[in-house]
Formats: sequence, structure tokens, C-alpha cells
Amino acid sequence: MQTVTTEDEFADIRPYRDDEVRTVLDRLLSDQEFLAAVAAYRFPIAYRIAPGLLRTLVGRVLARRVADFDSVDDFQFSLESWFDRMIAGTTDGLSWSGTERLDPERAYLFVSNHRDIAMDSGFLNYALHAEGHRTSRIAIGDNLLQKPYATDLMRLNKSFVVKRSAKGVREQLAAYTQTSRFLHHSIAEGQSVWIAQREGRAKDGDDRADPAIIKMFHLSERKSGKTFVEVMASLHIVPVAISYELDPCDAMKAHELKVRSESGTYDKPPDEDIHSIVMGITGDKARVHVHFGPELSGSPADADAVAAWLDNEIHAGFRLFPTHLEAWRRRGGEVPAALAESVGAFSDATRERFDARIEAVPAEERDFLLQQYANPVANRLARDEADQAAKPSM
Repeated sequence: MQTVTTEDEFADIRPYRDDEVRTVLDRLLSDQEFLAAVAAYRFPIAYRIAPGLLRTLVGRVLARRVADFDSVDDFQFSLESWFDRMIAGTTDGLSWSGTERLDPERAYLFVSNHRDIAMDSGFLNYALHAEGHRTSRIAIGDNLLQKPYATDLMRLNKSFVVKRSAKGVREQLAAYTQTSRFLHHSIAEGQSVWIAQREGRAKDGDDRADPAIIKMFHLSERKSGKTFVEVMASLHIVPVAISYELDPCDAMKAHELKVRSESGTYDKPPDEDIHSIVMGITGDKARVHVHFGPELSGSPADADAVAAWLDNEIHAGFRLFPTHLEAWRRRGGEVPAALAESVGAFSDATRERFDARIEAVPAEERDFLLQQYANPVANRLARDEADQAAKPSM
């Protein structure tokens, strides 16, 4: 009887190991589609004139840059200067809060709201690295891995694959169980993990945890003899709220929301996810904030209770910006004076950029764009009202 090792079980989804890095890099350097994508992105005009020459030059430059790489850390550290330039060029500043709660010796399951395909986990890991913590593994759906080179790049960057495309009840159950086992395996190994609170981005700006995700956390441990509370505690779940003053993909999201409102469905173009990734990286984000909430404690009864707790913490930790309050006002809402004071005033430059984004979309899609920015205000006000109602009357 053949024994399946833990490594074998996760071989098709796990991040690459250090001993695999060299082979993967060499494969990327010989992938003409990858070299073409880099050349077209970095030198769009020249690539249209001499694509073959640009592919060759890009390949040589990349080969020199990665010649000495033999670990995942080497690959990630090489991205640090690029990430710094991206922050300087596309944001008005990245900030974070709550990292003082984190124990550098403990692995956590970071469960965050989801606004941007690549940058949510990117900004979280940047904050962790800056504060002296190890970067986390990243859960990414296989729907985003349509190209072999995309899979290689993601798995080099500590991503693991979630098989969202699994069909049929049996195949889906096997896929979710494998993901659940890998989450527990990672935490037990001392490796933190980032995962979104739901499948897909909250394109309408209404951040809600899906209890099905919480049930998946528990799935592989149902026969372990541990209680639900014990399983949740073993994962060290930390809620994370990520907020963008400007969303580079807001117009694309508004269009999808408009189409869905009319037809109930949306047929995504084949390259839309890749376009969203590029826009999210290169587009104007103004200010960005990452908030790490308190670790889950107590005795949550079930997945619904954990999801409700996540919603409460993420809505509380979400950094509201003037763009959010302005969108709320434009949709007819009133902003309490205390909230307006805590958020602060619009800068003239940001107001102009926000107005330009609204004017750039078709008139019939503008309210769907405003909705994305206004919903976090609705969630904050609802949370504050619930907290106030829960206080004992004097």
C-alpha cells in the first residue's frame, strides 16, 4: 500500500519551496509568452515596433537579475524596491495599525475584506515585513491562473491555489477539504496565511464575511475530536480591514454592477482579471490603510457567529476617507459631525481626482461607482448604532 505524504497531498496547490526556485525561474526565462508580457508592459511602444528584439533583451536583463536567486526570500526581497516605487508612484501614502497586537513568534490566519486582486495581500505583507514579521502565504483562486507563467509567479510569491473551478459536489468537497487541511498545515508549520472573507471582491463595497468560508476552515477537522471553538482557536484568526481612498478598478466594478442590475448576470471577458490586476497595481489609489484587528477569542457557536464577528471588526477597523463620506452625501446620506471630524477634510487634489473618476464613467453607471465608496459608511453607521443600542440605559 502506497503512503501519501503531506508534501504529496499539497504538491499541486502549495507555494514553491526554496529547492524549486531555480527550476521555476529558469522555466519562466524560457517562456516566450511571459517575456512578451513583461516587454509589452515595460516598453509598450518599442514592443509594437520590435517585439522579438524586446523579448530577447528582457530575457537577458531578467536572467542577470535572478542569476543568484535560490530561495523564495531572494525572490520576495527583489520585489521590495519595486514595491516601494509602486507605493511612491501610485499612492499618497500607505499606513497600518494594530500590528502591536501580533506576536512575531505566532502564525495567524488573516481574514480580510477583499477589494483588489493583488494589492490587498501585497499591502498586508508589506506591513508585516516592515514590522519585522514573516510574510504570509496567500490564498488565490485558480480562476486567476489561466497562464502557466502566472501560476509560477504566484507560487513563487508564497501563493497557494484554491480550486474555485472544481465542478460537482464530490470534486468541490475534495477541493475545499484540501484547502482546509493546507490552512491547518500552514499554521502548524508556523506560516501565517492571508485569505479573503468571501470568494471574489466586494465590488459594491459592502464587506460581508461568507459563513461558507468559515465552514471550510472547520471542514478538515470535523473528525478530529476537537470542538468548533477549539478548531477556530487553533487557527489564530485575525480580522484585517483594507481601505483605499481611490479604487483604480472602480469604473470596471461600476460597469459590472450596472450590467448585473439589468440582467442578473455578467459575462466576464477572458482578460478582465489580468486587466484588473494591472490596473490595481499601476492605478491611482491615493491613501491606503491596513488595520489588523484583535485575534478571535471566546466561544463562537458556529460559522455564522464567526462571520458576524468578522463583519463587526472589519467595519470598525475600516479607515474611512473623505471619498467615502462624499459618496455617502451624494447618495443622499447625512454624515454625523463627529464622524466627519474624525475623517477630516478633502484635499483639493484628491477631490479633483475623485470628481474626475465620477465624470469619466457613463451617467447611468455613476451611482454604482458612488455605491462602492458609500457602503463602508453605511456599515460604520449601522455598527455604531448597534453598539449604542447595546449599551445599558442610565
